[in-house]
Amino acid sequence: MWEVKVAISGPYNFDLALSRLALDPLHVVDIEKRSVKVPLVLDDKKVVAEVIGTGTLENPEFLIRANLEKEKTIQRLTEIFQWDVELIHIHEHFQTTQLKDLFIEHYGTPLVLEFDPFSSLIKSIIHQQLNLKFAFTLTDRFVKTFGEEMDGVWFYPSPEKVASLTVERLRELQFSGRKAEYVIGIAELAASGKLDFKKLKSQSDAEIAQELIKIRGVGPWTVQNFLMFALGRPNMFPMGDIGIQNALKKFFNLEQKPTPAEMEVYKEPWNPYLSYASLYLWRSIE
Repeated sequence: MWEVKVAISGPYNFDLALSRLALDPLHVVDIEKRSVKVPLVLDDKKVVAEVIGTGTLENPEFLIRANLEKEKTIQRLTEIFQWDVELIHIHEHFQTTQLKDLFIEHYGTPLVLEFDPFSSLIKSIIHQQLNLKFAFTLTDRFVKTFGEEMDGVWFYPSPEKVASLTVERLRELQFSGRKAEYVIGIAELAASGKLDFKKLKSQSDAEIAQELIKIRGVGPWTVQNFLMFALGRPNMFPMGDIGIQNALKKFFNLEQKPTPAEMEVYKEPWNPYLSYASLYLWRSIE
């Protein structure tokens, strides 16, 4: 077991990040201890890393503990928790916009990524067109049936494992037939290397969108979700997302949800940090 301290520049609200992670029952979050256990797959090795917040909002510090792969673990956790993003610049950008008060209220909230790109895409597919409670239940069932537990933390099943499943097997868990086909199809592409997540990382938003949209079951919402929460792209605004529409309606005291044309006007001043506008709008109604 190794442990190391990491200090970053503030603001960084780890407690708000933890409260959002805690919405997913698969995440091992301890709010009082200010910790989360993160399942990582690094060069085919499974690593459980514990991240404990030991600092403050303005002087964030973290204690990291794990068994293996020290440098790669720190590097991946830095990506997941976006420790290299200077949130103060983003906060200052929004102080000249209509979202000023929202950014004051949720000051220092980071965009925390899903722990793994493949599981991020699979989770998006499972969550499509379901209410959040059942979406989490179905994901939990899927992971605990086919995934692997280590040190009290669940790892999503590998692409190879999911590719070997049948539609009937997923139907037993209450997947729709179509959703089961989508999940297995994506796993087959990932297992064969046709869907290469390392390669995607180095591509532009438009290139990634072009590649993913060809996949059965992947629509614009899923692409934007993946770009934001799997790859941490900072300028995503999924206008078709009902949560964002409801948040805008509430924030601007509108009588009905905004039209796409109205949303285009609203979002213009929020460039190039639309992902943070999306996140803070979601937070405002969670």
